[in-house]
Amino acid sequence: MQLFYSPEITKQQFHLPEGESRHAIKVLRKGKGAILQVVDGEGGYYKVEITVANHKKCEFRVVDKVKQYNPLPNRLHIAIAPTKNNDRFEWFLEKATEIGITEITPIVCDHSERKVIKEERLTKVLISAMKQSGQAFLPKLNPLTKLSDLIKVQSMESKYIAHCEEQAQKKLNELYKKGSKSLVLIGPEGDFSTNEITLALDNNFKPISLGNNRLRTETAGVVVCSTINLLES
Repeated sequence: MQLFYSPEITKQQFHLPEGESRHAIKVLRKGKGAILQVVDGEGGYYKVEITVANHKKCEFRVVDKVKQYNPLPNRLHIAIAPTKNNDRFEWFLEKATEIGITEITPIVCDHSERKVIKEERLTKVLISAMKQSGQAFLPKLNPLTKLSDLIKVQSMESKYIAHCEEQAQKKLNELYKKGSKSLVLIGPEGDFSTNEITLALDNNFKPISLGNNRLRTETAGVVVCSTINLLES
């Protein structure tokens, strides 16, 4: 199923953004009267009919609507350090969206290798993954945030930190409470610093293990998404 994304549809503005319009009219050769499937990124799925086949502003009328289309089984927020290789971070965003995630915060840590991100580019990756996987919910991408700032303001029901230091850690599947709103911290390739781990633990984050193997940052993020989605299924 070919999905299109139109966030403005929630404001009763019935047209596709320019990029989506170009794809529908120029690439797929859709014309007036053609039926499209459109999502708004907030859980709304629409069946629409093209009324003006303009490749810069394709207009339509709504034929049918489903408010909570293919809802996510969880409320998962992952705060993760962007990788030095940008392609690897984009891969994480793509796979996390396909599997199921509600919110992502890129974080700056003591050992971070990347301290600048291109939010517009990353948002496009999320939109593409949402459409490819047949979802109507677009994960929220927050601005790049200092880990210490994030830790101090978060009040999620369940909070976890995945780190590699030798501590008494339980596996995520042993601690996770089904149906809970969860935040998981995932550090850079050099792991969180000891001070960062202490700060998290002092703010009621629980230390977790993702297995015996040492994982890359982006792999750890995908493992968290997969584990929680499987526990909720």
